Amino acid sequence: MTDPAPMTEAEAANRLMRLAKEITRHNRLYHDQDQPEITDAQYDALMRENNALEAAFPHLVRADSPGRQVGAAPTAGLRKVQHAVRMMSLDNGFADEDIAEFLARVRRFLALAEDIPVAVTAEPKIDGLSCSLRYEKGELVLAATRGDGTTGEDVTANVRTIGDIPGRLAGADIPDIFEVRGEVYMAKADFAALNERLLAEAGDPDKARQFANPRNAAAGSLRQKDAQVTASRPLRFLAHGWGEHAAMPGATQMEAMRAIAAWGLPVSDLLVRVDSLEAMLAHYRRIEAERAELLFDIDGVVYKVDRLDWQQRLGFVARAPRWAMAHKFPAERAQTTLESIDIQVGRTGKLTPVGRLTPVTVGGVVVSNVTLHNADEIARLGVRPGDRVVVQRAGDVIPQVVDNLTRDDARAPFLFPDHCPVCDSQAVREEGEVDIRCTGGLICPAQRFERLRHFVSRGALDMEGLGEKSIEEFLSLGWISEPADIFRLSARRAELLGREGWKEKSVDNLLAAIEGKRRPDAARLLFGLGIRHVGAVTARDLLKRYTNLPAIRALAQEIIVLRDSMERGEGEEESRFLNRRDKAIAELIGVENVGAAVGHALADFFHEPHNVEAWDDLLREVSPPDYVVETTASAVTGKIVVFTGKLETMSRDEAKAQAERLGAKAAGSVSARTDLIVAGPGAGSKLKQAAALGIEVIDEAAWAEIVKAAG
Repeated sequence: MTDPAPMTEAEAANRLMRLAKEITRHNRLYHDQDQPEITDAQYDALMRENNALEAAFPHLVRADSPGRQVGAAPTAGLRKVQHAVRMMSLDNGFADEDIAEFLARVRRFLALAEDIPVAVTAEPKIDGLSCSLRYEKGELVLAATRGDGTTGEDVTANVRTIGDIPGRLAGADIPDIFEVRGEVYMAKADFAALNERLLAEAGDPDKARQFANPRNAAAGSLRQKDAQVTASRPLRFLAHGWGEHAAMPGATQMEAMRAIAAWGLPVSDLLVRVDSLEAMLAHYRRIEAERAELLFDIDGVVYKVDRLDWQQRLGFVARAPRWAMAHKFPAERAQTTLESIDIQVGRTGKLTPVGRLTPVTVGGVVVSNVTLHNADEIARLGVRPGDRVVVQRAGDVIPQVVDNLTRDDARAPFLFPDHCPVCDSQAVREEGEVDIRCTGGLICPAQRFERLRHFVSRGALDMEGLGEKSIEEFLSLGWISEPADIFRLSARRAELLGREGWKEKSVDNLLAAIEGKRRPDAARLLFGLGIRHVGAVTARDLLKRYTNLPAIRALAQEIIVLRDSMERGEGEEESRFLNRRDKAIAELIGVENVGAAVGHALADFFHEPHNVEAWDDLLREVSPPDYVVETTASAVTGKIVVFTGKLETMSRDEAKAQAERLGAKAAGSVSARTDLIVAGPGAGSKLKQAAALGIEVIDEAAWAEIVKAAG
């Protein structure tokens, strides 16, 4: 893990950018494709590094920070459904101190005295597929996967085949609407039996389609298009919470879970209510000791504040509730041989080394590949083909290398390539970066394919029917090389009809899907261009401020002029000049959480004539409308609010959370852009600044009225 202490601001910004992209990719592999490439422990390490850097450099927190993301966008194979209440993720703790800090944060947020106990529930964190079950008047009407937390996949027909899940709830006093949430899983013994059956049915072991672990088996079985396939798989369900509800069957987490169990849904036998840190940790150790004997895989223990009124006050951060935390278990380890190191070229030209391992069983799963990240990681580990390495796993398929046991053997070090293995263009490391990238751009087949695939992907223009196979075919024919070419495929309808596998209906469907994107969402289009540092969230944040793509281009030109005009002062240290320049760029952009790294990326993109040609060519084919943001109407929507002084009815964190729910931005300092100041007793210099700038000032009671009026 990178130590943030010695890092410069530019290095931290670069590393946060890389972490955001890497974690987003792994989220997609895990939640959407059920094909993880790293272990839970490796993923958690990336998240810890991201969180540590954000804490050390809070002004560099990105709009597409992994801390704001939940899951991944749903696949195109099943019908998409919107969750009435967003399905969130959980923050993780790894040491006893993390759990103590979780309780301390709860106390600080709620402004609780030390003598007031904080009761929590504790239960195993099952390693399955999240699922929401919607009951109306006691009848199951919809079942959906988590997806990206906002949109999931309709798996109702499949869920009806799972014996643990009742079609109708039992008992009286059942709310008219109640969404039960939990995990669909496969017991360890059932998983082993399923793989044996698949092997027997295949006859030939080389042709047998077997699952890597119970979690993948559960996910693959639940997301079948044919419910009969799901019915043939031994799936189970364990409830752990709820979503939308017309009424709550209790005032605490434990009371509600008991009601859910009484209605006929399985709840963990290891769910308990405790009221101290010592009791929480004792239950964690008990579950850890019984882990191997449990029917299903788990990777930790989940704690939730018991009182529901406290949960409501605590609310949520970007991706997780403040009132819950997962206490993860340590990873499992094994030894094996690193047979070879292959270099893969990604969409942005990044050269990523992938280690091929002698297959080894770690925690019941056979693993054979590992991502080695970059040249620096290879050098740090000193790994070479033939080395004996220690790998660890915590529930996924591909492990993390944690040690090299033959580092001191007399063999030549691994030489990272200085040319792209795909197009033979020079591969270089940019200043301040650890990644080595191909300079081939769109002439590199690997990048051209990945850029076009990204452009039509679900997060970008979402063109159904234009998948990887079609892109490869059109590239090989020379029909497409840049995004604008996609919109000219209609001129090749007759040629396409003459090709194998293309019938009139499939051709017309593809061309209709393309024509349907002639007026794309501006943020999706901007994200789809693959500009470095401009992720989906950053694209939306930029367009919230600048409205349309011509304004984004104009902004880039302003940044180019600013960069060219700034000169290093006589005797000024280079680092000081770079920080001054980056601060000016961030101020010019004027978008919270969008910093100089994004500004440099935009400027670099539009400074390249080829990119400008591709941009202009694309905008001759499409006409994205101005970007409009829908917000909840309130007196402070779109305003910047600063809280100062002592708040008497709530903590500062709770006040900021209220502001964000009302569509306002809560800032920590007063500036000319500030719209409103909420001042409590003891407000000092900020009031003087407000008076000098003519900013409206209200007290806490007036703020409470604004919150009340918004509903």
